[in-house]
Amino acid sequence: MNREKAKLMQMEVCKTAQEMYHSGLVAGTWGNISARVDEDYMVITPSGMDYERLCPDDMVIVNMNTLEYEGNLKPSIETVVHSAVYKDRPEVNGIVHTHSTYALTVATARKEIPPICDDQVQILGGSVRLAGYTMPGTKEMAKEVIRALKERAGALIANHGAITVGRTLAEAYTGSVVLEKTAKIYINCQSIGGAVEISQADIDFFHDFFMNKYGQR
Repeated sequence: MNREKAKLMQMEVCKTAQEMYHSGLVAGTWGNISARVDEDYMVITPSGMDYERLCPDDMVIVNMNTLEYEGNLKPSIETVVHSAVYKDRPEVNGIVHTHSTYALTVATARKEIPPICDDQVQILGGSVRLAGYTMPGTKEMAKEVIRALKERAGALIANHGAITVGRTLAEAYTGSVVLEKTAKIYINCQSIGGAVEISQADIDFFHDFFMNKYGQR
């Protein structure tokens, strides 16, 4: 393992966790964040600790093959889910899991979010699927999340919350903000007759643009 990169990922995960806390996407100690170090190791937030009090050294280095970890702090209970996603999606380098209000509202209703917003389909890849209800932090949850995330960068988890992935942790965090906003818009649209979906052709165009052409290269 590259120790220098692991230290950088600890700093990035800690910084993102504090940003997420102040954004209102999580409350208290709920939710978790991780970043890939390499094909064998990741860094993840510790279990049950106040985000405002975290420092980079508190971020836990975990072996994704054995789930063994370094240090005295236990990693998040969702470690098994994060590691499974990294193993399934080699292009993913960051994961954000939230219990944000609007995403959790839709997830609790056990509904999916159709493709209704430009930024949703650009960043998340289309509709937001629903992972079935399972016990948190289990292999069953990991299996459901992987299914719901297939060819997507975001998913809901029934009665639990939302999860987003990205080529970078920053991209995964942006996805979580977009997913929460999309969930709010989806709920609001129900009061005026429902949202009109974006066509598959436009979804493909927008997502390809974001993945391959957007921003400075």
